[in-house]
Parts: sequence; structure tokens; C-alpha cells
Amino acid sequence: MLLSSDKNIRIKNLIKLSEKSRERKTQKKFVVEGVQENFYALQNHFQPVEFYVQPEIFQSALELPSAEIYEVSQEVYQKIAYRKITEGIIGVYQYPNRELEEICLPENAFILVIESVEKPGNLGAICRTADALGAAMVVLCEEKADIYNPNVIRSSVGSVFNIPVISAKNEKIYQYLCSHKIPAYATYMDKTSVYLQDMDLTHSCAVIFGTEHSGISSFWKDKMSANVLIPMTGEIDSLNVSNAAAITCYEVLRQKRVL
Repeated sequence: MLLSSDKNIRIKNLIKLSEKSRERKTQKKFVVEGVQENFYALQNHFQPVEFYVQPEIFQSALELPSAEIYEVSQEVYQKIAYRKITEGIIGVYQYPNRELEEICLPENAFILVIESVEKPGNLGAICRTADALGAAMVVLCEEKADIYNPNVIRSSVGSVFNIPVISAKNEKIYQYLCSHKIPAYATYMDKTSVYLQDMDLTHSCAVIFGTEHSGISSFWKDKMSANVLIPMTGEIDSLNVSNAAAITCYEVLRQKRVL
């Protein structure tokens, strides 16, 4: 079936899912644009609902499962694709039902805990780094940026599907860390701070990063095993949260002597 009008009810709903977090959470569906992004989603057993393909653009060998597949005209694809000519494929998937307790952690797991991050681009970059540098899990506490916002998926280049990304409240995350005997380290400046490279990060641990503008909340400040600091020599005294997470992930990998 060729869909050639942006007034089609399916196309209108696809645009809603792309643009509105409330629609994604109500319908329990999200949108994935691009060949690599859909490949990672399928490879990691996310459940597809339907695909929208522009046949003149989609030239990939990606095998699509037995979900509903709709062909769309180039004019319609220009309406539904954020990047306009991103390989001619958009998938719709069911929200996964993932809980912290279901995640099987490897030995000496490193967990990134991200509190109240607001910018989807930052969250996507963090997921990409976590995937590349071997973090066991990314946990969002007090979620503000929707995990399956299209901007998160795009900026992660699909990495959001390759590792567990879980959303939970602060208290639940803290209880989870305690029950697994995983120490949590803060990332804010005070007189107790220890330079990142002076910490032993080879054992299981979690590092908690706060918001872009105000850092971690008071909830975490009296629950930390230690407070870590990234050395900086310039005038500026803070880093973008995704950059701070990347430096920390790299230091964990370096200490584990994988490099």
C-alpha cells in the first residue's frame, strides 16, 4: 500500500509519536528513523509494530520482520522524516517493559546514573559513549528527557538500544545500589572531592551526574561513598554533562586495562 497523503490517519499518528512525549507514553510506542538505528533496535529484540519505507530512497539490505510495512511517497517522507533523506525507513516499536531488577549485571559493572537530564541530545550522547566504552547500564532518575525521544535515538546513533537504559525514581535506584552492594560516587565540587584518576574504579560502582545547570540534587549528597572530580586547568569550572560522562567512562575503561 502506497501512502501519498500526509492527511492519512497513520501518517498523522506517526507525526504525533515523533513530536509528543505524551503520545509516545500513552500509546506505548516510539519512532526509530534510519537503517542503523532500526538494525540495532531489531538486533536487541525491540518489538516492531510497523515500518514506513520510501522505496526510491531505501536501498539497504536490512531485513524487516513480519510487521506491517507501508510504502510512502517522497512528499510524505519529507513530512515524516526529521533528517529528510535518512535512508528511507522509519520504524514504530512498542515500549519495552524493563525494570532495574531484571538487568543481569556483569562482574565489576560500571553504571552511569543520570539525574534529571533535560536535553535529549545530551542523553543520546551519553548512551552512545556508554555503549562504546563498556558501561553496563544507564539509569535515568527523575526522568525529564524521554528515553525514546527521536533526538535521543538520533544522537545516540541507535546505541540506546545496545545497552540497558532504565528510568526510575531516586529512592528506587538508591535501594537497588544498596541491595547489590554497589557504591555510588557523586560528581560535584566540595572539600571532600577526590580526583577521578585517584579513585579505584575497577570494582562495581555507579557514578551519578546531575542536571546541566545545577548538578546532583540534595537527595544524593549524603548517600555517596565518595565524591569525584575531573581535573580541569582552564578558567571554566564545569563540563557539559555528556562530556563529563565520557571522560569518566574512559577512565573506568583505562583502569580496567582494556586499552
